[in-house]
Amino acid sequence: MSKKILIVEARFYEEMADALADGAVDVLEAAGCQHERVSVPGVLEVPVAINYAAQTGAYDGYVALGVVIRGETTHYDIVCGESARGLMDLGFKDGLAIGNGIQTVENEDQAWARCKKTEKDKGGGAAKAALALLGLRDQWRI
Repeated sequence: MSKKILIVEARFYEEMADALADGAVDVLEAAGCQHERVSVPGVLEVPVAINYAAQTGAYDGYVALGVVIRGETTHYDIVCGESARGLMDLGFKDGLAIGNGIQTVENEDQAWARCKKTEKDKGGGAAKAALALLGLRDQWRI
């Protein structure tokens, strides 16, 4: 599959972001895709960055990566819901193929289990989701 994919990663938890990106990059390279990585401070900025990139027409699909760990306030709920809503809006309204690899977890152990390629490899899973959506879009010639 000769596609160009943009990986947008929230860097709030830098080591976890790198682990998620490692999984995504492995999947994209195995599929023969070109890819670029850009960083944003947190997951609320991920949909905005994807929206900006989509306006360039330079990418076929997107992989959204980041980690949100529950804290002591309701900020967690806002960040989780709004980042997911932003990505879904881009998919529904703009027809973008986005693999959502933003991890929303209760604690650091859960986060690492989802970030590591040797465990749940959610970065790789997000890349696979983006490629699956691209395949459907191509199949249906949307």
